[in-house]
Parts: sequence; structure tokens; C-alpha cells
Amino acid sequence: MFSPQSPSHDNEHEEGQLDSFWAIDQSLEQASDILIVSHLRPDGDALGSSLAAALWLKEQGHHVEIWNEDGLPEKFSYLPNSHLIQKPPEKPKHFDAVLSLDAAAKHRLGDHLCSRVETPLWLMIDHHHSHQKFGNLQWINPEAAATGEMLAEGLLSKKVMITPEIATNLYVAISTDTGSFQYDHTSARTLEIAALLVHAGVRVGAISEAMYGSQPRRRFELLRHALNKAQISAQGCIASISLTLAEAEALNIRPEDTEGIIDPLRSIEGVLVAIFFEELSEGKIRLSLRSKTHCFSASDFCKKYGGGGHHMAAGARIVGSLSVIEEEIITKITNHLRLLHLPKISSFSPH
Repeated sequence: MFSPQSPSHDNEHEEGQLDSFWAIDQSLEQASDILIVSHLRPDGDALGSSLAAALWLKEQGHHVEIWNEDGLPEKFSYLPNSHLIQKPPEKPKHFDAVLSLDAAAKHRLGDHLCSRVETPLWLMIDHHHSHQKFGNLQWINPEAAATGEMLAEGLLSKKVMITPEIATNLYVAISTDTGSFQYDHTSARTLEIAALLVHAGVRVGAISEAMYGSQPRRRFELLRHALNKAQISAQGCIASISLTLAEAEALNIRPEDTEGIIDPLRSIEGVLVAIFFEELSEGKIRLSLRSKTHCFSASDFCKKYGGGGHHMAAGARIVGSLSVIEEEIITKITNHLRLLHLPKISSFSPH
């Protein structure tokens, strides 16, 4: 175990942020049975934060369960104590408190999950710019690189003994949400916390191999298929790919296989916005956006469709046909970029 020393917090904003964590912590101390939940189609931040919080609370003597509407994706089975993550049961269950992690809005937890929870106390920790406050107490910090970073900061402030298992889950949460510490919201504090977690027992080489160096063959086939279909538009400023239900079935992919499929498009020189359109079974299109310019907010754009996220990465689910939604989104983003008077796109017409 590792008992890290947290630097003193002279900044009033940081102290205010930690006040929110301490209020949530005090509420959890009064609860015997605690449920931890996170958003649909969970990523590394949602799962790593949930597991770290559960292990911490279990050490404090609480009975803790973790629910996720979609369960544990196969690719995250390497997370320490990943077996704790379960799908919601068929019958409602009572808990003294529910801690929501990394979900910007309550509906992002899933209708089935929410209908199975009975509790007098909802607590929320999140770092999305598009957050919609819900519950009794909230700790929201859009400046944090990940919900895992927030949780680590809170535990450090309490001088909690951080086990290698807790540290590894928090490290995965932060690493995956920062693109392996590459994205713009990675701060000096993000790296300081990562270093403290390594001191606490994270095996960086082994966990990095599990995160980034071990993918199923079907995902490689999906990537090859997607890149063959990739479209470059708006004078090279927009790159997009789409995936139909029929294609997904033919490739035998799982929902988690599409995560990160947009990243190769984002890496193309000159591309300002990368887009992934995924046809879903319920007559909706899953939209994923990645921006490479502060002049285009992916979160603000997705909010118009009931979604949200971060300034540089966001998503939404839109009712409609793939071809219609694809044309509409690309046209609107092209028009937005044209208003920026970019030389390469100012005279371009999307039609």
C-alpha cells in the first residue's frame, strides 16, 4: 500500500472543488449499502473510476455494488477486480446511497438501470463540460482531465492508503481519457497524479500493453473496413467514416470495438474535425466527433442533438437514417468551418 502526500492546495478554486468531494465523502460515511454507477457504453474512465471507488469504500467497511447497463466490455477485463461490475438485476433494489461517476446526465446511466434503483441519496462526480446536474450532491470539475483524476485528487486529500489495485484502476481511467496523456486537457497536475499512482504500484508497461497493445482480430478487420470507406471533405478539413448495422453484423463486432475507431482520422494532417457515424438497432445514429481546433466545440455541436461531452470530443444519438444524418452533419460542420474564414475552405460548397 502507498500513502501519498498531497501537495497543499493554495488555490481557492481547488479548495472549493475538494469541499464538494468532502461533502460527498461525509454522505457516503453514513451509508452502509452503496451502489456505484456509470454511463452507457462505458469507457476506461467510467470503469476505472467505478472500480477504484468501490475498492476504496470496501476498505472502509461498506457493502458496495457496481452496476452498468451495458456491463463490462471484454476489452476491460484486465482491470483489477473487474468482476465487480455487473448489469442491473431484473428486480429493483434499495441502497442507502448511489454514487454516479463520469455520467454528465442521469439518462446517460440507462433507463433500465435507473428503474432498478431505490435510494434516498444520489451523489454525482463528473468532469464533462455538458453536465446536467442531478442528485442531492454534485462534484463537477470540467477542468479535470478525467473523473479518475478527480477521484484520485479526493483520495489524496484524505491521505487514503492507495493499494496497487486502486492505483491501477485510476491510472487506466486517466490514461484512456487523455489519449495516453496526449490530449489538450492533460495538465501538469494530471501527470503529477499519474506519477503518484505509479509510486503506489501501477506496472506501467504491463497495463499499457493491456490497454493499447492487445486488441481482438475482429477490431483490426473493423479498422481495415472503416478506413477503406473513409471520406475526406471540406477541402481536407473533415474526415468521416460510417458503419451500418449490416456491416457490423458481417464483421461480427461488439459495441466496444468501435471505441477509438475515429482516432486515425483525427491524426490526418489538415483535418480539423473527425466524425464517426454508427447505425444503431433502435433507429438511431450514434454520432462521435473529435475536434482539433478550439474554434469548433464538439460539445456545443452535439448539445444541439441532445448529446454532449468535451470541447474536443463529444457525441450524440440522433433519430434518422444514416445517409440523411451523415449529409446533414457534414454540411453543418462545413458551414461552421467556412464562417471561420479558413483559406482552404472559404470557397468550398458541401453540395
